[in-house]
Amino acid sequence: MPKSAQKDSKNQTTMTDVARHAGVSQMTVSRVMRGHGYVSDDIRQRVMNAANTIGYVHNRLAGAVSGYDNALVGVILPTLQNRVFTEVMSGINETLEKVGIRPVFGVTEYLADAEEKIAMDLLKWRPSGLIMTGLEHSDHFRSMIEKTGVRTVEIMDVDGEPVSDCVGFSHTAVGTQMAQHLLARGHRAVAYVASLDGRDLRAAKRFDAFVKTLAEGGGHLVEHCLTEGPSSMPAGQQVTRDLLAKHRHLDAIYFSNDDLAAGGMLHCLAEGISVPHDLALAGFNGLGFLDAFPMRLTTTQTPRFQIGVEAAKLIANPAIAHSEPRAVDLGCVLVEGETT
Repeated sequence: MPKSAQKDSKNQTTMTDVARHAGVSQMTVSRVMRGHGYVSDDIRQRVMNAANTIGYVHNRLAGAVSGYDNALVGVILPTLQNRVFTEVMSGINETLEKVGIRPVFGVTEYLADAEEKIAMDLLKWRPSGLIMTGLEHSDHFRSMIEKTGVRTVEIMDVDGEPVSDCVGFSHTAVGTQMAQHLLARGHRAVAYVASLDGRDLRAAKRFDAFVKTLAEGGGHLVEHCLTEGPSSMPAGQQVTRDLLAKHRHLDAIYFSNDDLAAGGMLHCLAEGISVPHDLALAGFNGLGFLDAFPMRLTTTQTPRFQIGVEAAKLIANPAIAHSEPRAVDLGCVLVEGETT
């Protein structure tokens, strides 16, 4: 298990460490970090490489806050185009507000390089903690976080090894449960639809478990569709139309998000396709807008707001720091609707 990211501020790396590692003066390091004064490109790159190697993060509040004790918490989210993460953010904000801490956030659009850059920018303000989405990070990113000593919580997943604490649920369990449900309803020929060209790694975990369980139960995956943009109802409509044009004997479609599934339902309603007699539909997240639809969608209800609350509690309370990472699994509920 990786070591906890909790670390005493006196052990954090300094400009002096960077200067020694890069073979330059501390003044040169200061110029590079502040972006003021002339420094050649070669020296600038040497300093930045040294900082990355030893895990140094420049303090924008030097002289005011030396350690990671500022009344801010950095939050890194994959997108704000899906209500899932606005609800998570609400849970974080409401909880931190009670103890006088404010969240500042950045959005990655599911790009690993963007996550690392945003994290570096947030850490320069010496936040009291960092909340990140998912457990999959580069070795360099994990090492950087551990070296800073900032308190961290990873959210939305528990399938893997966290840097410190994580709060969420098992996507493997969700995918397994949905496959078992469709099999129990007699659906064997199933298509799977996801968005973002597969960049959502948590959806990929659900998919892997779903396909494995489906095969073990005598079913088979007819097609795995990846849409280019974010999940949306228009995308769900289009991909459902395309799938039914290609596969006459398709039993069911499992969508990676409810908005895609809602689009599939709209297509079926418009074309007179009987759900679930002609085609079963299932989604993921249990989003509130589904209550406005004429049929209850079969989906998985996720504890989005509560994930934000629990993550914020872990960050805001340094007394619960510990030596070993742990996972807080809040679980999910399969909602058996009228579409399967």
